[in-house]
Amino acid sequence: MSGRGFPTWERSSSIGQTGKAKATAQPSDSISVRGVSYTVRERVGPWWNVSLYHKKWTRQILKDVSFHIESGQIMGILGNSGSGKTTLLDAISGRLGHKDNFFGEVYVNGRQLKKEQFRDCFSYVPQSDTLLSFLTIEESLTYTALLTLQKCSNNFIKKKVDAVMAELSLSHIADKIIGSRIFVGISGGERRRVSIAAQLLQDPKVMLLDEPTTGLDCLTANQIVSLLSELAHRDRIVIITIHQPRSELFRLFDRIAIMSFGEMVFCGNPMEMITFFSDCGYSCPEQSNPFDFYVDLTSVDTRSKERELETYSRVQVIVSAYKNSEIFSKVLAAIERTKCMKELPPIPFKNRESPSAFYKLWILLRRTTRNFSRDKMGIIMRLLQNLLFGLFVAFFLLRLRNDLVKGAVQDRVGLVYQCVSAPPYTGMLNAVALFQPLRAISDQESKDGLYKKWQMLLAYIVHFLPFSVISVAIFSTFIYWTAGLYPDASRFGIFFAVVLASHIIGELLTLVILGVVQNPNIVQSGVVLLNSAGVIVGTGLVRTIEEMPTPFKILSYLTFQKYSSEILIVNEFYGLNFTCGGANSSTTINAACIFSHGVQFIEQNFPGALSRFTTDFLILYAFLPGLVIIAILSFNIRERIISRQ
Repeated sequence: MSGRGFPTWERSSSIGQTGKAKATAQPSDSISVRGVSYTVRERVGPWWNVSLYHKKWTRQILKDVSFHIESGQIMGILGNSGSGKTTLLDAISGRLGHKDNFFGEVYVNGRQLKKEQFRDCFSYVPQSDTLLSFLTIEESLTYTALLTLQKCSNNFIKKKVDAVMAELSLSHIADKIIGSRIFVGISGGERRRVSIAAQLLQDPKVMLLDEPTTGLDCLTANQIVSLLSELAHRDRIVIITIHQPRSELFRLFDRIAIMSFGEMVFCGNPMEMITFFSDCGYSCPEQSNPFDFYVDLTSVDTRSKERELETYSRVQVIVSAYKNSEIFSKVLAAIERTKCMKELPPIPFKNRESPSAFYKLWILLRRTTRNFSRDKMGIIMRLLQNLLFGLFVAFFLLRLRNDLVKGAVQDRVGLVYQCVSAPPYTGMLNAVALFQPLRAISDQESKDGLYKKWQMLLAYIVHFLPFSVISVAIFSTFIYWTAGLYPDASRFGIFFAVVLASHIIGELLTLVILGVVQNPNIVQSGVVLLNSAGVIVGTGLVRTIEEMPTPFKILSYLTFQKYSSEILIVNEFYGLNFTCGGANSSTTINAACIFSHGVQFIEQNFPGALSRFTTDFLILYAFLPGLVIIAILSFNIRERIISRQ
């Protein structure tokens, strides 16, 4: 009855027995989990209902989970959605947030790890692949190796990468671009193998993979699991969560765990699973997938209250039977035996000789530049987006004049307004579009301990500076001389410097918000609102600062637009002389003809701006290092939050 209809199952027991025989011959690496429980507290009700919001709802994600696995084995964790599979992996790898709600023991080779040791012991491959789209497979793995290993010869790095690609059958597509949803690259299964290869570069003894077959076709999913089984049998521990595996994979697992509502319903080798459920009165029918059958059997049906109570009671009966079984007793005995061993194997840390912080920054800069350099359309837009805006403004204004009747002051003020408000917005567009993939990959790689998130941030800042200089130079050269601003080379240099600072500040401000806010739409809206508020409050072009209420006057000093607008106004109007309706005009003086010199306009609308010119310039450029520091702090906060999750 135990093997009826599935002749290949008999072979699976020999795999598990091989691992046990090896364990008796000599101490091997092992992971022991004993009585792990984890709860989360969630606030109830909408945030605006204070009384309801203060009530907390406690939900138990894991409940008294125990298992034991040794080197040379692969373990598959099965269960329906919400059963606690991913949370269990996070518990094993030390990635759980709210440690106060975590109870239980996790041992590696009979020892409990310190918090900082977890990431150096476990390799974790998340469910989603975080890879840079424009790199080839070989380039992606090479940069990861450079970040992982201390300065080594190029020949050593190449041999290391070649060996890992060969192990994962990637050598024949090493030069293919990874790709993304926008343009075609490698397949989903190949992306998954690249993610696994990146972890193998550190020679891990323990590999954890969350749903490695998600989104893959049946054939590719089988190939991935077969590959992981081979990796496990090369003296590694491999633990994966898996959803709806095919029956052909049954023989590949050395241990199978089934979870339901956070509880371990069963954990043992495939033959033990067949025997256990048969003894409970649930024999797998002929020609049925045992994975589907047993997962469905141990799932709770929530479609109705009656079905939920019935299925939950059934699961509890099976859990009780498992806890009282000899299989579970063997698990507890193996955990105690490992803890009491006199000669414990050393903790299987990954092979990592971390390079210096400066070297990592250099590698990240090279990788970022290589990745974005292949995005031709992205480069064109980054260089020309300011020019496209300048073309519209130049076409609208045509040529500035000095005749007050024909709008000499109004046109110049309007142009200054646009040059203050638009460049920060284009900088924001760059950061939102380009930094998102870098932030995603840095979230994963910083968890693995490859580098700190602020290093990726600095690499991106250094990368975008040359593009900002070139883009603003193209815009400034075109708009300044086409519109006919004050014809002086030194003043053009000041104009360029102010617009450049505004553009970079917009991008840095976006990075500050991206450090703490996940949603790019919220970030974009936030930067637009901040920029608009700064233009209204700080420039004095909508309403003079002297006429503003005191709170807004104080706020204006915190906006970079105050200083950039004052500099541009002085730069353009100082030394400028105006005419009024032509020299031969005998008409009554027009109401617009109240200024004959630009200095008069400055003193009336921006009193004291002439004496503050140098100070304004220094304060404007002080925003740059200030925002860089704030961005680094925001990403450090984000890194701490992620490390607790």
